[in-house]
Order: sequence, then structure tokens, then C-alpha cells
Amino acid sequence: MYPLFPSAQKRKKAARPPLLLLLAVAFALAMLINPQLRYRVFWLLDYPFHYEDYKHFGIRLPEPFHIHGIDVSRYQQHIDWERVSNMRVSDKRIHFAFIKATEGSWIQDPYFDHNWKSSRRYGIIRGAYHYFLPDISPRDQARHFIRTVRLESGDLPPVVDVEERRGMTSAQVRQNLKAFLDLLRQHYGVRPLIYTNRDFYKNHFAHQPAFKPYAFWIAHYYVGQLEMPDGSTWHFWQHNDQGRVNGVNGPVDFNVFRGDSAELRKLCLP
Repeated sequence: MYPLFPSAQKRKKAARPPLLLLLAVAFALAMLINPQLRYRVFWLLDYPFHYEDYKHFGIRLPEPFHIHGIDVSRYQQHIDWERVSNMRVSDKRIHFAFIKATEGSWIQDPYFDHNWKSSRRYGIIRGAYHYFLPDISPRDQARHFIRTVRLESGDLPPVVDVEERRGMTSAQVRQNLKAFLDLLRQHYGVRPLIYTNRDFYKNHFAHQPAFKPYAFWIAHYYVGQLEMPDGSTWHFWQHNDQGRVNGVNGPVDFNVFRGDSAELRKLCLP
């Protein structure tokens, strides 16, 4: 049989919202209010667009320091530096970033170019570091770093990361490192920074007059304060490796600078 009022029945069906439309609206709302769901969905679609959102840095920041920074390498993969720059937790933000450039005499970090250009574009004070291998020619390593890194006004001095002996004696480590540092200073016209952990500093650099003029960046985790073994003054302190920052997927190293923003700028290249 045919319905007595077909047009009315059709109007009734047309007025009922399609189930798929309701599901789409509900899903869109869930994506809007749930950052974890948004992260998971974007993760399935395309890597460059999926980043976790954090309300806090996820760690306790040491007092009374106010200038905070991170250091990154290929382990953080692709970073959204605009999100890094825009993150604020109360009055705290990321002021600077140390970025891995090279290692030994042949390795370049695959994310260096992106990190180097984008961090500066979004107002982060940047510094490039080299992972030093004491058993490799200092001249070859310096040549590799210099070919890779072009410093500009406002950048931090070049950084050398030394934290393993690789079969060399302490005297050999210091001798080769000093040769590397001298070559960088000759090229860039500024004294480089030295990164190492507190124990390595204690065993190889404490009470060494040749290294007293250098600013040190010291790694020492999960303690309330950093005291140097020989009573010297540190300039940067890497205090935690489990920080969280918008624009960086996964944990990242956190650092503080021993000084204010004016002193940090003074340390940078003119």
C-alpha cells in the first residue's frame, strides 16, 4: 500500500539528523576539548602535525633561577619551535636552547638545520654543540664543526660536549680538548663553552688552571642545588632529563642559566 500522506512522511525523515552527522559533531567536540585524543588522532595521520600539549613542564624547576632552557638532538626528532616559544607556565618560559650540530669528524645531527633555523625564527637564543671524541683528531673535528655551524650575532658561543675518555688518559683528554677549543676560538673569535657531567669534571677538570677561564655547562640531575667539586662557578646547569615542553614529543633535558637575561645576552656573540 502507498502512504496516505507521502510528502509529510518524507518531511519527517528529512528533519531527523543523520546518525553520521551526529557522530561527526561529537567527535569534533571531543577533539576540541581532549588534547590526548587530539594527539592520538594526529599521530595516526601525519607526524609533523602531532604534538602533545602540556599545562606544566612536568618537573620541579630549581630556585632561584629565572632563565630556563632546553637542549635537543635527533632524539627529540621534529620540533615545533613556535610552540616551544609560546609556552608559558606562570612567569616561566624557554629562553635558550642548545642544539646538537656534530659529533666526531664525520657525523652531523639530521635535525640540526631545522632546529638551528627555526629556534632563532621564534625568538629562542640558540647555541650549537659538538660531541667531542678525544681519540679523534681535534683539527678534523674542529673543521667538521666549522663547516656545519655558522654563528650570528646573538648566538651563544660554540659548545663542546666532552663526557668520555675513549681509552685516552686524563692528560690526553685535556690536551686534545684544549687544541679543539683553541681552533674554535680562532675561527669564531669567542671562547667556547664546555659541557660535561659533574663526575667527569671532578675527575678531569677540577683544579686545572688551563680550564679556569672557560664557562662550564654541568649535568647533575635530581638534586636541589649544584655545587662544583673544586668550588668553581658554573654557568649553565642541566638539572633534569624528564622535562615536558609543548612542541617537543617526549622528555627533554632542562637547564638553567646562572644569571639574568641581560647577563645571558652579554655572553652571546656581539
